[in-house]
Amino acid sequence: MKVHPAVNDSSSGGRTLLKDKAYVALKQQILTDRYPPGSALAERKLAEDLGMSKTPVKAALERLELEGYITIAPQQFVRVRELDTADIAEQYEIRTALETYIVRRLAGQLTDAQRERIASNLRLQRELIERENLSERVTADAQFHLLLAEVLGNQSILRMMSELQDRIYRVITRIFRRTPERYAECVQEHERIAQAVLAGDSDRAAELVIDHLQHGQKISLA
Repeated sequence: MKVHPAVNDSSSGGRTLLKDKAYVALKQQILTDRYPPGSALAERKLAEDLGMSKTPVKAALERLELEGYITIAPQQFVRVRELDTADIAEQYEIRTALETYIVRRLAGQLTDAQRERIASNLRLQRELIERENLSERVTADAQFHLLLAEVLGNQSILRMMSELQDRIYRVITRIFRRTPERYAECVQEHERIAQAVLAGDSDRAAELVIDHLQHGQKISLA
């Protein structure tokens, strides 16, 4: 991947922009498993690939280390951290609490426009069963869960779900890469969750969410 910066990094503003650009680019490579857990990366090589000096790349790496995605070893070697099992378990625990609440509140309450938004996402998910694009599959899957929070309209819940998105994305990527057949199962499970919500069956919707997330957790922790 080659990124050509739009500005020179000699000024303070340029360094800030390049630092952010490097952060986004490197984080995307980690989230999509292009730099899988355990990968050893050289700071100098990363800077060359991004078409930048080492200064903004170093700042981006320090930020990624603070966020728990990498560890920086002596002599500018970087290692992508393995997914932490305790963190994964906590993610699923939080998601279960939030998403069961969301579907219970939404059950039988959707407007026509909201129904269409969910139906549109499900149509895309079904199309991706045949296309077999990992990145698109992960994005569509993650969007389904976030969409339910958006439709609910509770800004505090939406903020928490949004903050989980990057870690969710990384876990889902691992699941679909490890077990590609899981994607089609997820689509079917999403459809059943949506059907229960549309039918106004709050208990059934919550039960399906729990089953769906427990299945994903079991695979991701295997």
